[in-house]
Amino acid sequence: MSTYDSALLRLLDERGYIHQLTDATGLDALAAKQIVPGYIGFDATAPSLHIGSLVQIMMLRRLQQTGHKPIVLMGGGTTRIGDPTGRDESRKMLTDETIESNIQSIFTVFDKLLKFGDGPTDAVMVNNHDWLGKLGYIELLQQVGTHFTVNRMLTFDSVKLRLEREQPMTFLEFNYMILQGYDFRHLSRELGVRLQMGGSDQWGNIVNGMELGRRMDGADLFGLTTPLLTTADGAKMGKTAAGAVWLNEDQLPAYDFWQYWRNVDDRDVGKFLRLFTDLPLDEINRLEMVEGAEINSAKVVLANEVTKMVRGEDAATRAAATARETFAGSGAGEDLPTLAVGAEGMRMAALLTAIGLTSSGGEAKRKLAEGAVKLEGETVTDPAQLVLPAEGETLRLSLGKKRHALVHR
Repeated sequence: MSTYDSALLRLLDERGYIHQLTDATGLDALAAKQIVPGYIGFDATAPSLHIGSLVQIMMLRRLQQTGHKPIVLMGGGTTRIGDPTGRDESRKMLTDETIESNIQSIFTVFDKLLKFGDGPTDAVMVNNHDWLGKLGYIELLQQVGTHFTVNRMLTFDSVKLRLEREQPMTFLEFNYMILQGYDFRHLSRELGVRLQMGGSDQWGNIVNGMELGRRMDGADLFGLTTPLLTTADGAKMGKTAAGAVWLNEDQLPAYDFWQYWRNVDDRDVGKFLRLFTDLPLDEINRLEMVEGAEINSAKVVLANEVTKMVRGEDAATRAAATARETFAGSGAGEDLPTLAVGAEGMRMAALLTAIGLTSSGGEAKRKLAEGAVKLEGETVTDPAQLVLPAEGETLRLSLGKKRHALVHR
Protein backbone atom coordinates (compact mmCIF):
# COMPACT_ATOMS: atom_id res chain seq x y z
CA MET A 1 0.00 0.00 0.00
CA SER A 2 1.12 3.55 -0.72
CA THR A 3 2.01 5.98 2.02
CA TYR A 4 -0.01 9.19 2.05
CA ASP A 5 0.32 12.23 4.31
CA SER A 6 -3.40 13.06 4.39
CA ALA A 7 -5.86 11.13 6.54
CA LEU A 8 -8.27 11.14 3.58
CA LEU A 9 -6.10 9.25 1.09
CA ARG A 10 -4.68 6.97 3.80
CA LEU A 11 -8.20 5.90 4.78
CA LEU A 12 -9.42 5.49 1.19
CA ASP A 13 -6.28 3.49 0.33
CA GLU A 14 -6.39 1.22 3.39
CA ARG A 15 -10.02 0.32 2.81
CA GLY A 16 -9.72 -0.35 -0.92
CA TYR A 17 -11.57 2.59 -2.49
CA ILE A 18 -8.88 3.90 -4.86
CA HIS A 19 -8.71 2.74 -8.47
CA GLN A 20 -7.63 5.82 -10.44
CA LEU A 21 -6.39 9.17 -9.16
CA THR A 22 -5.51 12.08 -11.44
CA ASP A 23 -2.78 13.64 -9.27
CA ALA A 24 -2.16 11.68 -6.08
CA THR A 25 0.65 13.93 -4.85
CA GLY A 26 -1.30 17.14 -5.43
CA LEU A 27 -4.52 15.91 -3.82
CA ASP A 28 -2.62 14.40 -0.88
CA ALA A 29 -0.86 17.72 -0.20
CA LEU A 30 -4.11 19.69 -0.50
CA ALA A 31 -6.06 17.32 1.80
CA ALA A 32 -3.25 17.43 4.38
CA LYS A 33 -3.42 21.22 4.73
CA GLN A 34 -7.07 22.25 4.20
CA ILE A 35 -10.69 21.17 4.01
CA VAL A 36 -11.38 19.71 0.56
CA PRO A 37 -14.98 19.93 -0.69
CA GLY A 38 -15.63 16.85 -2.85
CA TYR A 39 -18.70 15.61 -4.68
CA ILE A 40 -20.31 12.61 -6.32
CA GLY A 41 -23.31 12.80 -8.63
CA PHE A 42 -26.40 10.58 -8.45
CA ASP A 43 -29.26 10.58 -10.93
CA ALA A 44 -32.80 10.28 -9.56
CA THR A 45 -34.26 7.63 -11.86
CA ALA A 46 -36.00 5.71 -9.04
CA PRO A 47 -37.23 6.40 -5.49
CA SER A 48 -34.12 4.63 -4.15
CA LEU A 49 -30.52 3.99 -5.05
CA HIS A 50 -29.37 0.36 -4.82
CA ILE A 51 -26.27 -1.09 -3.17
CA GLY A 52 -24.27 -0.56 -6.34
CA SER A 53 -24.25 3.12 -5.25
CA LEU A 54 -23.36 2.38 -1.63
CA VAL A 55 -19.60 2.41 -2.21
CA GLN A 56 -19.94 5.96 -3.59
CA ILE A 57 -22.02 7.06 -0.60
CA MET A 58 -19.43 5.51 1.71
CA MET A 59 -16.68 7.56 -0.01
CA LEU A 60 -18.58 10.73 0.88
CA ARG A 61 -18.82 9.39 4.45
CA ARG A 62 -15.03 8.79 4.48
CA LEU A 63 -14.52 12.33 3.18
CA GLN A 64 -16.47 13.69 6.14
CA GLN A 65 -14.86 11.32 8.64
CA THR A 66 -11.42 12.71 7.73
CA GLY A 67 -12.42 16.36 8.14
CA HIS A 68 -13.53 17.29 4.63
CA LYS A 69 -16.81 18.47 3.11
CA PRO A 70 -19.09 16.07 1.15
CA ILE A 71 -21.32 17.48 -1.57
CA VAL A 72 -24.17 15.22 -2.73
CA LEU A 73 -25.10 16.24 -6.26
CA MET A 74 -28.56 15.08 -7.27
CA GLY A 75 -29.04 15.05 -11.03
CA GLY A 76 -32.41 16.73 -11.24
CA GLY A 77 -31.27 18.15 -14.57
CA THR A 78 -29.20 15.26 -15.96
CA THR A 79 -31.90 12.74 -15.00
CA ARG A 80 -34.00 14.44 -17.67
CA ILE A 81 -31.39 13.37 -20.24
CA GLY A 82 -30.01 10.03 -19.07
CA ASP A 83 -26.41 8.88 -18.66
CA PRO A 84 -25.61 6.58 -21.61
CA THR A 85 -22.69 4.97 -19.71
CA GLY A 86 -23.11 1.19 -19.66
CA ARG A 87 -26.53 1.33 -21.31
CA ASP A 88 -27.70 -0.17 -24.59
CA GLU A 89 -30.90 1.85 -24.84
CA SER A 90 -32.25 5.26 -23.98
CA ARG A 91 -33.61 5.86 -20.50
CA LYS A 92 -37.32 6.57 -20.26
CA MET A 93 -38.26 10.18 -19.60
CA LEU A 94 -39.59 11.07 -16.15
CA THR A 95 -41.85 13.96 -15.15
CA ASP A 96 -40.52 16.82 -13.02
CA GLU A 97 -42.78 15.71 -10.17
CA THR A 98 -41.44 12.15 -10.27
CA ILE A 99 -37.82 13.33 -10.27
CA GLU A 100 -38.43 15.64 -7.31
CA SER A 101 -40.23 12.88 -5.39
CA ASN A 102 -37.34 10.49 -6.10
CA ILE A 103 -34.80 13.02 -4.79
CA GLN A 104 -36.73 13.47 -1.53
CA SER A 105 -36.90 9.70 -1.07
CA ILE A 106 -33.20 9.18 -1.86
CA PHE A 107 -32.20 11.89 0.64
CA THR A 108 -33.48 9.79 3.55
CA VAL A 109 -30.59 7.34 3.10
CA PHE A 110 -27.94 10.06 2.80
CA ASP A 111 -29.35 11.64 5.95
CA LYS A 112 -28.46 8.49 7.90
CA LEU A 113 -24.91 8.23 6.55
CA LEU A 114 -23.81 11.88 6.48
CA LYS A 115 -24.14 14.85 8.83
CA PHE A 116 -25.87 17.70 6.99
CA GLY A 117 -25.73 21.34 8.05
CA ASP A 118 -24.03 24.71 7.60
CA GLY A 119 -20.67 23.89 9.19
CA PRO A 120 -17.37 23.79 7.27
CA THR A 121 -17.40 19.97 7.01
CA ASP A 122 -21.17 19.45 7.05
CA ALA A 123 -22.64 17.74 4.01
CA VAL A 124 -24.89 19.60 1.59
CA MET A 125 -27.18 18.27 -1.13
CA VAL A 126 -27.48 20.26 -4.35
CA ASN A 127 -29.57 19.73 -7.49
CA ASN A 128 -28.01 20.39 -10.89
CA HIS A 129 -31.39 21.37 -12.33
CA ASP A 130 -30.93 24.63 -10.39
CA TRP A 131 -28.19 25.73 -12.81
CA LEU A 132 -28.57 23.47 -15.85
CA GLY A 133 -32.25 24.41 -16.09
CA LYS A 134 -31.29 28.08 -16.47
CA LEU A 135 -28.72 27.61 -19.22
CA GLY A 136 -29.77 28.99 -22.57
CA TYR A 137 -29.00 26.68 -25.48
CA ILE A 138 -26.98 29.27 -27.42
CA GLU A 139 -25.11 30.23 -24.25
CA LEU A 140 -24.22 26.59 -23.60
CA LEU A 141 -22.99 26.10 -27.16
CA GLN A 142 -20.91 29.27 -27.06
CA GLN A 143 -19.39 28.98 -23.60
CA VAL A 144 -19.07 25.24 -23.09
CA GLY A 145 -19.49 23.52 -26.46
CA THR A 146 -16.28 25.02 -27.85
CA HIS A 147 -14.24 23.07 -25.26
CA PHE A 148 -15.47 19.64 -26.43
CA THR A 149 -14.46 18.03 -29.72
CA VAL A 150 -16.75 15.50 -31.35
CA ASN A 151 -13.65 13.49 -32.26
CA ARG A 152 -12.87 12.90 -28.60
CA MET A 153 -16.48 12.44 -27.53
CA LEU A 154 -16.76 9.58 -30.01
CA THR A 155 -13.88 7.75 -28.30
CA PHE A 156 -15.74 7.53 -24.97
CA ASP A 157 -16.82 4.01 -24.09
CA SER A 158 -20.36 5.18 -23.35
CA VAL A 159 -20.64 6.35 -26.96
CA LYS A 160 -18.35 3.87 -28.73
CA LEU A 161 -19.97 0.74 -27.30
CA ARG A 162 -23.48 1.93 -28.18
CA LEU A 163 -22.39 2.66 -31.77
CA GLU A 164 -20.49 -0.63 -32.12
CA ARG A 165 -23.63 -2.52 -31.11
CA GLU A 166 -25.61 -0.45 -33.60
CA GLN A 167 -27.91 0.74 -30.81
CA PRO A 168 -29.39 4.22 -31.38
CA MET A 169 -27.98 7.06 -29.28
CA THR A 170 -29.98 10.25 -29.22
CA PHE A 171 -28.40 13.68 -29.52
CA LEU A 172 -29.92 14.37 -26.10
CA GLU A 173 -27.86 11.58 -24.49
CA PHE A 174 -24.78 12.63 -26.44
CA ASN A 175 -24.91 15.92 -24.50
CA TYR A 176 -24.80 14.17 -21.11
CA MET A 177 -21.00 14.31 -20.82
CA ILE A 178 -21.00 18.06 -21.57
CA LEU A 179 -23.52 18.74 -18.81
CA GLN A 180 -21.69 16.52 -16.32
CA GLY A 181 -18.47 18.37 -17.10
CA TYR A 182 -20.29 21.67 -16.60
CA ASP A 183 -21.48 20.46 -13.16
CA PHE A 184 -17.86 20.12 -11.97
CA ARG A 185 -17.01 23.57 -13.28
CA HIS A 186 -20.10 25.12 -11.65
CA LEU A 187 -19.48 23.47 -8.26
CA SER A 188 -15.83 24.51 -8.40
CA ARG A 189 -16.81 28.16 -8.91
CA GLU A 190 -19.80 28.31 -6.56
CA LEU A 191 -18.86 25.94 -3.70
CA GLY A 192 -15.07 25.68 -3.99
CA VAL A 193 -15.26 21.99 -4.91
CA ARG A 194 -11.83 20.58 -5.80
CA LEU A 195 -12.54 16.86 -6.08
CA GLN A 196 -15.00 14.70 -8.00
CA MET A 197 -15.26 11.01 -7.13
CA GLY A 198 -17.17 8.20 -8.81
CA GLY A 199 -17.11 4.66 -10.14
CA SER A 200 -14.45 3.58 -12.64
CA ASP A 201 -16.94 3.93 -15.51
CA GLN A 202 -17.09 7.69 -14.79
CA TRP A 203 -13.36 8.31 -15.28
CA GLY A 204 -13.74 9.93 -18.72
CA ASN A 205 -16.58 12.17 -17.55
CA ILE A 206 -14.61 13.25 -14.47
CA VAL A 207 -11.50 14.11 -16.51
CA ASN A 208 -13.72 16.05 -18.93
CA GLY A 209 -15.01 18.18 -16.08
CA MET A 210 -11.50 18.79 -14.74
CA GLU A 211 -10.32 19.95 -18.17
CA LEU A 212 -13.36 22.20 -18.61
CA GLY A 213 -12.69 23.86 -15.25
CA ARG A 214 -9.04 24.37 -16.18
CA ARG A 215 -9.82 25.81 -19.62
CA MET A 216 -12.65 28.12 -18.54
CA ASP A 217 -11.43 29.19 -15.09
CA GLY A 218 -7.84 28.00 -14.67
CA ALA A 219 -9.05 25.80 -11.81
CA ASP A 220 -6.82 23.05 -10.37
CA LEU A 221 -9.21 20.13 -9.90
CA PHE A 222 -8.84 16.45 -8.98
CA GLY A 223 -10.56 13.18 -9.86
CA LEU A 224 -10.71 9.84 -8.06
CA THR A 225 -12.52 6.63 -9.02
CA THR A 226 -13.25 3.38 -7.23
CA PRO A 227 -12.68 -0.07 -8.73
CA LEU A 228 -15.60 -1.70 -10.52
CA LEU A 229 -17.23 -3.52 -7.63
CA THR A 230 -17.94 -7.16 -8.32
CA THR A 231 -18.65 -10.11 -6.06
CA ALA A 232 -16.18 -13.00 -5.78
CA ASP A 233 -18.05 -14.94 -8.48
CA GLY A 234 -17.70 -12.03 -10.92
CA ALA A 235 -21.26 -10.66 -10.71
CA LYS A 236 -21.85 -6.90 -10.65
CA MET A 237 -22.63 -5.59 -7.19
CA GLY A 238 -26.22 -4.56 -6.56
CA LYS A 239 -28.19 -7.17 -8.46
CA THR A 240 -29.53 -10.55 -7.41
CA ALA A 241 -31.72 -13.14 -9.08
CA ALA A 242 -34.66 -11.56 -7.27
CA GLY A 243 -33.84 -8.03 -8.48
CA ALA A 244 -31.99 -4.95 -7.24
CA VAL A 245 -30.96 -4.65 -3.59
CA TRP A 246 -32.48 -1.26 -2.82
CA LEU A 247 -31.23 1.00 -0.03
CA ASN A 248 -34.66 2.40 0.91
CA GLU A 249 -37.03 0.45 3.14
CA ASP A 250 -40.02 1.16 0.89
CA GLN A 251 -38.34 -0.67 -2.00
CA LEU A 252 -36.88 -3.60 -0.01
CA PRO A 253 -37.79 -4.85 3.50
CA ALA A 254 -35.04 -4.67 6.14
CA TYR A 255 -34.97 -8.45 6.50
CA ASP A 256 -34.23 -8.97 2.78
CA PHE A 257 -31.56 -6.25 2.91
CA TRP A 258 -29.96 -7.89 5.96
CA GLN A 259 -30.14 -11.33 4.30
CA TYR A 260 -28.26 -10.09 1.23
CA TRP A 261 -25.22 -9.27 3.37
CA ARG A 262 -25.59 -12.42 5.49
CA ASN A 263 -25.46 -14.54 2.31
CA VAL A 264 -22.42 -12.98 0.60
CA ASP A 265 -19.63 -15.22 -0.65
CA ASP A 266 -17.09 -16.14 2.04
CA ARG A 267 -14.35 -14.55 -0.09
CA ASP A 268 -16.10 -11.14 -0.05
CA VAL A 269 -16.48 -10.73 3.71
CA GLY A 270 -13.21 -8.87 4.36
CA LYS A 271 -13.57 -6.59 1.34
CA PHE A 272 -17.15 -5.69 2.18
CA LEU A 273 -16.36 -5.05 5.85
CA ARG A 274 -13.67 -2.55 4.77
CA LEU A 275 -15.85 -0.78 2.21
CA PHE A 276 -19.24 -0.79 3.91
CA THR A 277 -18.65 -0.63 7.68
CA ASP A 278 -16.83 1.58 10.17
CA LEU A 279 -15.31 -1.37 12.05
CA PRO A 280 -11.60 -0.87 12.88
CA LEU A 281 -9.21 -2.51 10.43
CA ASP A 282 -7.66 -4.79 13.05
CA GLU A 283 -11.12 -6.16 13.88
CA ILE A 284 -11.83 -6.67 10.17
CA ASN A 285 -8.51 -8.48 9.74
CA ARG A 286 -9.48 -10.81 12.59
CA LEU A 287 -12.92 -11.53 11.13
CA GLU A 288 -11.39 -12.11 7.70
CA MET A 289 -9.15 -14.87 9.03
CA VAL A 290 -11.85 -17.04 10.64
CA GLU A 291 -12.60 -20.34 8.94
CA GLY A 292 -15.28 -23.00 8.72
CA ALA A 293 -18.59 -22.31 10.43
CA GLU A 294 -17.14 -19.20 12.13
CA ILE A 295 -17.24 -17.30 8.83
CA ASN A 296 -21.01 -17.22 9.25
CA SER A 297 -20.53 -15.20 12.44
CA ALA A 298 -18.44 -12.71 10.46
CA LYS A 299 -21.24 -12.46 7.89
CA VAL A 300 -23.76 -11.72 10.65
CA VAL A 301 -21.45 -8.92 11.85
CA LEU A 302 -21.36 -7.57 8.27
CA ALA A 303 -25.15 -7.78 7.90
CA ASN A 304 -25.74 -6.12 11.27
CA GLU A 305 -23.27 -3.28 10.67
CA VAL A 306 -24.44 -2.39 7.15
CA THR A 307 -28.14 -2.65 8.02
CA LYS A 308 -27.65 -0.54 11.15
CA MET A 309 -25.92 2.18 9.13
CA VAL A 310 -28.31 2.24 6.16
CA ARG A 311 -31.63 1.33 7.79
CA GLY A 312 -31.07 2.17 11.47
CA GLU A 313 -30.31 0.16 14.60
CA ASP A 314 -33.91 -0.96 15.15
CA ALA A 315 -34.14 -2.41 11.64
CA ALA A 316 -30.87 -4.29 12.10
CA THR A 317 -31.99 -5.70 15.46
CA ARG A 318 -35.34 -6.84 14.07
CA ALA A 319 -33.79 -8.40 10.97
CA ALA A 320 -31.20 -10.32 13.00
CA ALA A 321 -33.89 -11.55 15.40
CA THR A 322 -36.06 -12.68 12.47
CA ALA A 323 -33.10 -14.58 11.00
CA ARG A 324 -32.44 -16.34 14.30
CA GLU A 325 -36.11 -17.25 14.65
CA THR A 326 -36.38 -18.42 11.05
CA PHE A 327 -33.33 -20.66 11.08
CA ALA A 328 -33.19 -21.77 14.71
CA GLY A 329 -36.68 -21.38 16.09
CA SER A 330 -40.24 -21.75 14.89
CA GLY A 331 -39.44 -20.19 11.53
CA ALA A 332 -41.98 -17.39 11.86
CA GLY A 333 -39.89 -14.32 12.62
CA GLU A 334 -41.94 -11.12 12.73
CA ASP A 335 -39.84 -9.22 10.15
CA LEU A 336 -40.40 -11.66 7.26
CA PRO A 337 -42.33 -10.44 4.19
CA THR A 338 -46.02 -11.02 4.89
CA LEU A 339 -49.12 -11.16 2.69
CA ALA A 340 -52.81 -11.51 3.49
CA VAL A 341 -54.55 -13.55 0.76
CA GLY A 342 -58.18 -12.98 1.66
CA ALA A 343 -61.07 -15.47 1.76
CA GLU A 344 -60.52 -16.64 -1.84
CA GLY A 345 -56.88 -17.58 -1.30
CA MET A 346 -54.29 -17.28 -4.08
CA ARG A 347 -52.70 -19.61 -6.64
CA MET A 348 -49.13 -20.53 -5.82
CA ALA A 349 -47.39 -18.95 -8.85
CA ALA A 350 -49.21 -15.65 -8.35
CA LEU A 351 -48.55 -15.77 -4.60
CA LEU A 352 -44.78 -16.20 -5.02
CA THR A 353 -44.61 -13.07 -7.15
CA ALA A 354 -47.08 -11.04 -5.08
CA ILE A 355 -45.08 -11.66 -1.90
CA GLY A 356 -41.78 -10.80 -3.60
CA LEU A 357 -40.04 -14.18 -3.61
CA THR A 358 -40.02 -14.20 -7.42
CA SER A 359 -40.01 -11.31 -9.89
CA SER A 360 -42.46 -12.76 -12.43
CA GLY A 361 -44.96 -15.55 -13.04
CA GLY A 362 -42.48 -17.21 -15.37
CA GLU A 363 -39.78 -17.28 -12.70
CA ALA A 364 -42.30 -18.61 -10.16
CA LYS A 365 -43.21 -21.51 -12.48
CA ARG A 366 -39.54 -22.33 -13.03
CA LYS A 367 -38.82 -22.40 -9.31
CA LEU A 368 -41.84 -24.60 -8.69
CA ALA A 369 -40.74 -27.00 -11.44
CA GLU A 370 -37.25 -27.14 -9.88
CA GLY A 371 -38.74 -28.17 -6.51
CA ALA A 372 -37.36 -25.03 -4.85
CA VAL A 373 -40.68 -23.97 -3.24
CA LYS A 374 -41.98 -25.25 0.07
CA LEU A 375 -45.17 -24.47 1.97
CA GLU A 376 -44.95 -25.37 5.65
CA GLY A 377 -41.90 -27.51 4.84
CA GLU A 378 -43.62 -29.50 2.08
CA THR A 379 -42.42 -29.18 -1.53
CA VAL A 380 -44.92 -27.65 -3.95
CA THR A 381 -44.59 -28.01 -7.74
CA ASP A 382 -48.06 -27.08 -9.04
CA PRO A 383 -48.34 -23.39 -10.00
CA ALA A 384 -52.13 -23.61 -9.79
CA GLN A 385 -52.20 -24.98 -6.22
CA LEU A 386 -54.54 -22.85 -4.13
CA VAL A 387 -53.05 -21.43 -0.94
CA LEU A 388 -55.86 -20.73 1.53
CA PRO A 389 -54.91 -20.46 5.21
CA ALA A 390 -57.61 -21.06 7.79
CA GLU A 391 -59.05 -18.01 9.55
CA GLY A 392 -56.26 -16.60 11.75
CA GLU A 393 -53.71 -19.14 10.48
CA THR A 394 -50.21 -18.13 9.24
CA LEU A 395 -48.33 -20.34 6.77
CA ARG A 396 -44.61 -20.28 6.06
CA LEU A 397 -43.63 -20.10 2.38
CA SER A 398 -39.99 -20.78 1.42
CA LEU A 399 -37.96 -20.38 -1.76
CA GLY A 400 -34.77 -22.38 -1.37
CA LYS A 401 -33.15 -22.51 2.04
CA LYS A 402 -32.65 -18.80 2.63
CA ARG A 403 -35.75 -16.91 1.47
CA HIS A 404 -38.97 -17.09 3.48
CA ALA A 405 -42.30 -15.29 3.76
CA LEU A 406 -45.53 -15.56 5.73
CA VAL A 407 -49.03 -15.99 4.28
CA HIS A 408 -52.14 -15.39 6.36
CA ARG A 409 -55.85 -14.67 6.06
